[in-house]
Amino acid sequence: MKKLSIFIAFLTLFMSVQAQQKNAILKGQVTDARGKALASVVITNSKDTTERAFTDTNGLFTLFSANPITDIDVSKPGYGKRRFRVSSQTFMNIVLDFRKHETLSDAKGHEVEISEDAAQLAAPVKRRLHFKAMSHTNGTVSHDNFWTQQHNTEQYSAINENIFHRVTDQPLSTFSADVDRAAYANVRRFINHGQLPPIDAVRVEEMINYFDYDYEAPKGDVPVAVFTEVATAPWNSDHYLMHIGIKAKELDKAKLPPSNLVFLIDVSGSMGSPNKLPLLKSAMKMLVGELRDDDKVAIAVYAGAAGLVLESTPGHEKGKINEAIDKLESGGSTAGGAGIKLAYKVAADQLIEGGNNRVILATDGDFNVGASSDGEMQRLIEEKREEGVFLTVLGFGMGNYKDAKMEILADKGNGNYAYIDNLTEAKKTLVSEFGGTLFTIAKDVKLQVEFNPAVVAEYRLIGYENRKLNNEDFNDDKKDAGEMGVGHIVTALYEIVPVGKGGGANIDPLKYHGEVKERQIPAPMKFSNEMATVKIRYKEPDGERSQLISEIVKNDAKNLNMASNNLRWSSSVAGFGMLLRKSEHKGSAAYANVIELAESALGKDEEGYRRECLQLMRSAEILDKNTASR
Repeated sequence: MKKLSIFIAFLTLFMSVQAQQKNAILKGQVTDARGKALASVVITNSKDTTERAFTDTNGLFTLFSANPITDIDVSKPGYGKRRFRVSSQTFMNIVLDFRKHETLSDAKGHEVEISEDAAQLAAPVKRRLHFKAMSHTNGTVSHDNFWTQQHNTEQYSAINENIFHRVTDQPLSTFSADVDRAAYANVRRFINHGQLPPIDAVRVEEMINYFDYDYEAPKGDVPVAVFTEVATAPWNSDHYLMHIGIKAKELDKAKLPPSNLVFLIDVSGSMGSPNKLPLLKSAMKMLVGELRDDDKVAIAVYAGAAGLVLESTPGHEKGKINEAIDKLESGGSTAGGAGIKLAYKVAADQLIEGGNNRVILATDGDFNVGASSDGEMQRLIEEKREEGVFLTVLGFGMGNYKDAKMEILADKGNGNYAYIDNLTEAKKTLVSEFGGTLFTIAKDVKLQVEFNPAVVAEYRLIGYENRKLNNEDFNDDKKDAGEMGVGHIVTALYEIVPVGKGGGANIDPLKYHGEVKERQIPAPMKFSNEMATVKIRYKEPDGERSQLISEIVKNDAKNLNMASNNLRWSSSVAGFGMLLRKSEHKGSAAYANVIELAESALGKDEEGYRRECLQLMRSAEILDKNTASR
């Protein structure tokens, strides 16, 4: 019996090691020639046939491998078997069509399987020209490098990176929990297209918050719970990293309040690319599949003019909703302001008391409405959020993508903002995380950290540059802040300089004020074991007065290798973001040690998002070296 126990323990350890070694990941979708998703398709690593995956009902798959995936075999009865070259992609759109299944003959006339690259060479001239003009990467169809380089009008708000602050001068740090995840998907799009993202496209806090973390759900009537941990900073051994995690209450999706959703779809000419409106239509159908009988959906569109394509329709009439989605076509100019007014009117007319009332704007952000109309839109969105109608923004496409505008609209509308670059991301946003992105469980969530000057000399909030609040805003219930949905997680990192370890704030000591501050530093022993106090204010979804909870952060910093996967993973992503931003605060961070740290903190990673990020880190390292050598 003892030998059996030892064998089981050894086998468990071996399987655990094997699982940790599976570092390569490939995601994708398989459809037929008409664009219909194919289920139960077998995806096999051509180098190791024991590594395989199967597509789900949406044609989506995730393939893990212990080694780089260079070629895959894709097969389904009735459609034959094809081999596809993977290259550096992390997402592939694969089309299987038995009628057009291509084979070549060898010198003896025997048919042989061919790769997709070879198929392109063997195809007619017309098809070869098609592949030359367009490249399929990351689940989208993008114009070639000439187009993206010569005709790129994408816009991003400038980010002035947070600096170090002396605790004796600024003991409080306050910010809104209003954090989106769009930046990570956008960064992924750039890297998968073979280029590093623009610096201002990299919002580090959104990259950190793209991932799930192992926090326990709150207990009792409190809708959010707080978790803290401190360890040595990976890019500076003299500094600490303080990890703050907040998790909202989990609820059974079937018991969530009914939804009144109004899709506002940009059908202007700029949305015609396959990675825009066609991808959006597929994403919408995924959400329709999740609707319950008491949910309802309307669809409004805007281009040269705004119009209602589908009146508010109950969730059980899925056929009617999908039929309206199928009829959406792009064309014309863009008049976003008129469309938003129409969408909000429809949402107000169908308002569900105590329900989830929300406008979902889907666009590339290329509004041709002028500065004054932008301001009018923002004021309308702010007014409607007070009436209980929130705004979600879904961004699509590339080349003329207006990230800055969409981030502002989502912020003003008490909503969230996601970038959809492929169907896997659509499923993650609109299906897997449906509650966290659409059902608000706590609103106007604010964080305020008070640092103990007897322990902490300086601190720096990593990211959240667009979410900072004045300290007095924390107790002001009229000040708007972030929303948290069911099961939603918010994670923040502070880089801390302990007392006696030098500093990063390059300012002269204050002659008068500083001396007074020094004399006022409390030094009683009862606070010596406290590094900081984290306070959170929140309101119930229909409440007007905020509630307060707080958590003491102990002066107990661990060695980084003893820290949890939560802290080590978030710090690896923070380092990755700082490298992409070429941050002056990156210290000793380099791709090699960021990758090593990420490999040690993959955890369960059941959906493969962390392994996908690890692959992006490796690709970015190569791109960075290539850029530096030019």
